[in-house]
Amino acid sequence: MSPDPLAQLRDIHLPEPIGWWPPAPGWLVVAFLSLALVGWVGYRLLLSLRNNRYRRAARKELARLRHHPDPGAVLPQVAMLLRRVAIQSFGRREVAALTGRRWLEFLDQTGGGSQFSRGTGSVLGENLYQRHSSAEIEPLLRLADKWIRSHKR
Repeated sequence: MSPDPLAQLRDIHLPEPIGWWPPAPGWLVVAFLSLALVGWVGYRLLLSLRNNRYRRAARKELARLRHHPDPGAVLPQVAMLLRRVAIQSFGRREVAALTGRRWLEFLDQTGGGSQFSRGTGSVLGENLYQRHSSAEIEPLLRLADKWIRSHKR
């Protein structure tokens, strides 16, 4: 008598579960590209923060000038601050020789608009050392702040 052939059958064996390591080559490429992108964005952010440090310092100085006890002394200081920011941004060679109308046109050209040569900022070219009231100074401080934040080459 032959043994029962069904008794010789074994139970179903499942394969081992697939491990998470090592990942497929496609995932390694995705991980590398993601790390490269994060590194590039971080580098650009740090570069932007470092390159715009002078803007933050100038805006802090401008905020200090807003509360200056003598409004008549503020105007020359705003003019010097704008000059320092422009030299930092555009270089001494391009900015240092500009005076009067050419200086105001430069501020308009780099800041967009015509508020320096035809508007509020025109006091930087004329009557710079005369006494001005705080009502005349406040719009100039806003204009200077806008120029410091947004001037472009």
